[in-house]
Amino acid sequence: MRALVVLLLLAGLVVGADRIGEEIAEDQVARVVAQRAGLAGAPDLEFEGFPFLTQAVGGRYEDVRVSLTGADLGEPEGTRADVSLQGVHVALSDVLSGSVQEVPVERVDGTATLSYDLLAGQLGPGTTLTRDGDGLRVQRTVEVAGVSVPLAATGTVSLDGGTVVVDVDEASSAGVDVPGYLVDQVSDALDLRYRIPPLPFGLQVTGVAPADDGVRVRVEATDTVLSG
Repeated sequence: MRALVVLLLLAGLVVGADRIGEEIAEDQVARVVAQRAGLAGAPDLEFEGFPFLTQAVGGRYEDVRVSLTGADLGEPEGTRADVSLQGVHVALSDVLSGSVQEVPVERVDGTATLSYDLLAGQLGPGTTLTRDGDGLRVQRTVEVAGVSVPLAATGTVSLDGGTVVVDVDEASSAGVDVPGYLVDQVSDALDLRYRIPPLPFGLQVTGVAPADDGVRVRVEATDTVLSG
């Protein structure tokens, strides 16, 4: 019985030391990642996998989750990214001594989210964007020939290189009696092209899809190196 108690105490000490070491490393590595990735601020960062100390001693971290806000990215509010850095190589001693020169990463993947408010702002005041199944619904009032035309349409979202494209069709006057020719003249005002800002970690855009809180852009990179 006494031996069991001792083992439990030792196990508790090991877990406690592992957690303390992880908290210290998360703070230090977040600063290094921010500097080496050219971020505007230190991101929220969390190490996955247990025990942490084993990874620290080996200098290879299996999975480091990073959450980036618009402020971290130096982009407008409504932009965020959630990425997983897999196979991060950096010696803990280098991190603690501040002597890290580069951070090799085997693979990075995740998503960048562009809020609907952010995208709607590109089309002008009073515009709203919402998810409509696998597409988007766009609503906006425009002025043409002295007439206020409230428009509504559904559209698709796609990628053109590094640009998010919202292409609408079958615009209507949202229940208001407006001549059809006016609707046709201004329906192109609902189309949107939004250039995705430069992303950290060497990330490349691989796909896009609407979500409840915004347009999700899938991103990934392999064998990238974070260096100053």
